[in-house]
Amino acid sequence: MNILVLIKPVPDPEKEKDVRIDAESGRLIRDGIPHVIDPESRNALETALQLAEQSGRGQSAVIALAMAPEEAKDKLVEALAMGADEAILLSDKAFGGADTYATSYTLAAAVRRIEEVKAFTFDLILAGTSSADGGTSHVAVQVAEWLGRTHISNVCRLDVSGETLRAVKRSEEVMLTFEGEEPAVIGVTRDINKPRFVTAMGIIKARKKPLTIWDAGDLGIDTERTGLAGSSTRPGRMFDPEQGRAGETIGETPEEAATGILQIIRKAGL
Repeated sequence: MNILVLIKPVPDPEKEKDVRIDAESGRLIRDGIPHVIDPESRNALETALQLAEQSGRGQSAVIALAMAPEEAKDKLVEALAMGADEAILLSDKAFGGADTYATSYTLAAAVRRIEEVKAFTFDLILAGTSSADGGTSHVAVQVAEWLGRTHISNVCRLDVSGETLRAVKRSEEVMLTFEGEEPAVIGVTRDINKPRFVTAMGIIKARKKPLTIWDAGDLGIDTERTGLAGSSTRPGRMFDPEQGRAGETIGETPEEAATGILQIIRKAGL
């Protein structure tokens, strides 16, 4: 079984208050903000590793793919330390500022290139359904559409038997089960598993595993369709809201605050 996992490095959620946005471009200012592997990407990688172990690691390959600045390479090293066999980083200034449309176009082109080099078709492409920094839930299904493959997102359980897939997803009221065949693109949620920890041995093994960096030229794609140039959506006008209202602390306990609010309401004649 050959599995590709889409890995997304995102700003550390614990440093969310330090993230700024460029008012002119609408892009995140990532300088000085530590990045982590997006939580659902970790779940996707864990799912791939479990499936590979079930089918026999000698007959399986798990490849991690990310599109990010080159300094995010250490996140792919972490994926290798978790157990991925190989990692590929797509890094080029031409990829910067991409919306989900341009991002998925670039990732799909990379999938085709990997399959061409490896001379096989991935049985599964796994990704997180959404990401901590965007949450659009677009990329996995858009990649599948570019590739013309079966896809389903919000998957909290995935079973594979031969070429048959059984995916369970949670709707607002019930659990839905779908069956399909490989090749397929699956977007998972954090409910699907608990990702393993990186071990010291995993870190040692990661040093010997291949990590390749590709740019737009390696993919042979039109850069007018990547990054900001290829994005069909753009950030709207951004501005700091006016701070016309003054804040006031009312009491030090809930009881004092309730009494103070009641007095304000009565004074206003409400």
